[in-house]
Amino acid sequence: VQLQASGGGLVQAGDSLRLSCAASGRTFSTYGMGWFRQAPGKEREFVGSISRSGGSTYYADSVKGRLTISRDNAKTVYLQMNSLKPEDTATYYCAATYRAALPSQWPYEYNYWGQGTQVTVSS
Repeated sequence: VQLQASGGGLVQAGDSLRLSCAASGRTFSTYGMGWFRQAPGKEREFVGSISRSGGSTYYADSVKGRLTISRDNAKTVYLQMNSLKPEDTATYYCAATYRAALPSQWPYEYNYWGQGTQVTVSS
């Protein structure tokens, strides 16, 4: 599986942004998907994940209520980000795993990673 993240950019606090992660391969529906982010000087942080079917999601407490993950049959996973804050500034990565139907927050669980897309939120 190859993953291509896109949709990042420079926005103001309070704005919304939607990231996309396009996946290649025929078995996309067998992968649980996750989003992570990494700010300069900080460790990679789990944002949220979505199950293979798209019926279940799991979010980090820091983003609950503001960020929403979804997926469609066109091999794309989305991260809708609302009410953005300066602390959301980071490079965002999508990841895929065949090890779990609903992936956890642990990076080691994921088999494939996208290249990242930069999100910058100005105050």
